[in-house]
Amino acid sequence: MTTGIEKSAIFLMTLGESEAAAVLKYLEPKEVQRISSAMMKLKNLGREQIAQVFHDFFIVASDKTTIGMDSSDYIRGMLIQALGDDKAAGLLDRIMTNSDTSGIESLKWMDPGSVAEMICNEHPQIIATILVHLDPDQSADVLKMLPERTRNDVLLRISTLDSVQPVALHELNDVLGKLMSGGGSLKKNLQGGVGAAAEILNFMGGALEAEMMENVRSFDPELAQKIEDKMFVFENIMDIDDRGIQLILREVQSESLIIALKGANEELREKIFKNMSTRAAEMMREDLESKGPVRLSDVEANQKEILKIVRRLSDEGQIALGGKNEEAYV
Repeated sequence: MTTGIEKSAIFLMTLGESEAAAVLKYLEPKEVQRISSAMMKLKNLGREQIAQVFHDFFIVASDKTTIGMDSSDYIRGMLIQALGDDKAAGLLDRIMTNSDTSGIESLKWMDPGSVAEMICNEHPQIIATILVHLDPDQSADVLKMLPERTRNDVLLRISTLDSVQPVALHELNDVLGKLMSGGGSLKKNLQGGVGAAAEILNFMGGALEAEMMENVRSFDPELAQKIEDKMFVFENIMDIDDRGIQLILREVQSESLIIALKGANEELREKIFKNMSTRAAEMMREDLESKGPVRLSDVEANQKEILKIVRRLSDEGQIALGGKNEEAYV
């Protein structure tokens, strides 16, 4: 089954270099990386496969309008024409908060090792401020590369970070901007707290995650419990309803699912099988039984990839993660 990322890769490959580049510049760093990786893997595409991708694109595009696209440029131009440069600038500063974040935003395009090297000697509070702006999986990879003492200190500060004053954020951004080139605008408010800490810990994995949680628990047991309550791990997929499971399965490669399920309990396996066709479930059971021993690191890596899909679908509002910290859907 072709995933959304693979469809995007096929579509862009057929557009041509210039046109594809024009599309990619509107995407987030993580999206560009995922689509580019998928494009590298494309081989021997059939005419029917390409035609199906274009058909799916037409169906989706026909439901879209141009309202809301490039809205910041439209609003900026409208206000300048209506109010003049000076008055418009003052109003734009108030309604387009955190727009000058090219320095921090550029970190999203860097590999975790380069980010860690750049910020490792900064104060832990500054590191925490930077990491809550990055995607949780990237922040987790950066944390892994920091010294243990710094790593634990930074996680505690992320857990207790409510907000950052705009002046402080802009000053930090200016410093980072001098170290690199880049552009873009902040797409979300800078927000720390137990939720941010939990999302990052979700990507830390096994022993390191347990070690860092133990450090938080020794500092503040109540804070540690709040973080744990917010964490979503592979076993929590059990809390997702059948419709949500089916949406997830559409985007997960069979081989990745097999490896991930090698480390799952029987109850979770059965829930997955229940949401497949009878034939697909039978084949999956046979593949699991015939699969030899798998390294724990491979199991965890594939579970994390599936969790990325789960979180993305949740962020898009397509599925509800369930559990005591989720709002009910009616």
